Amino acid sequence: MTGGALLGAPRPSACPGRDGHHVRVTEPETPAWQRETQTEQRWAVAGAIAVALALQLPLPQTMTFLPWWLLPSLTFTLMVALLIANPGRISKHSAAERRIGLVVALLVSAANALNGVQLVRHILDGTIGDNALELLTTGADIYVTNVIVFALWYWEFDRGGPGLRAMGAREFPDFLFPQMSSPELAPKDWEPWYVDYLYLSFTNATAFSPTDVLPMRPWAKLAMMAQSMVSLVIVVLVVARAVNVLR
Repeated sequence: MTGGALLGAPRPSACPGRDGHHVRVTEPETPAWQRETQTEQRWAVAGAIAVALALQLPLPQTMTFLPWWLLPSLTFTLMVALLIANPGRISKHSAAERRIGLVVALLVSAANALNGVQLVRHILDGTIGDNALELLTTGADIYVTNVIVFALWYWEFDRGGPGLRAMGAREFPDFLFPQMSSPELAPKDWEPWYVDYLYLSFTNATAFSPTDVLPMRPWAKLAMMAQSMVSLVIVVLVVARAVNVLR
């Protein structure tokens, strides 16, 4: 059985006609995610990164190892350069553009990881302070940024990234969306864009497990497992400490 059959893609078929001869049935069009299409606009991803950077600004100075402005400034500079070079649709073939995109994702991830480590360390050693509102705000900032960060990585690596996905170069998905297994429930031009990966990341962080999108490759399973673990640690420690402060 081929991958297309497993994923619900239409297959050739024939049925007997009135004269007893087999008549070939016209097949539906191949789903957009399995064929070459246009890449998506860059603005959804740029907007998500801008939100992640903005969430770094109100964090307490004790949350950062490095100067608070360093990683956000580097990330913002690279993002602006990317938008100036190509403000429209994401390129299918530019290796330099993809490398810059990966560096941007890495910088946002590094900044949030450092903030998360500092938050956990301060909670465990009791130096976070007695301001419950500040504690909850800091935890929420890191939690939301974590959702954006993992959405970026899912989007960057599913079937080789946005460029290869638009080329239809890889048959098997790393993440199985409901529209793939049940194409009759989606428009023929549906394909996963960044907002789909953002929803995947949010539901995984909130439910601590996959919901309607299933990880199919080992790296996808490990990434979702890591995200659930990080989210669980942040929620449990922050809420527990906040309750203790309020008492």
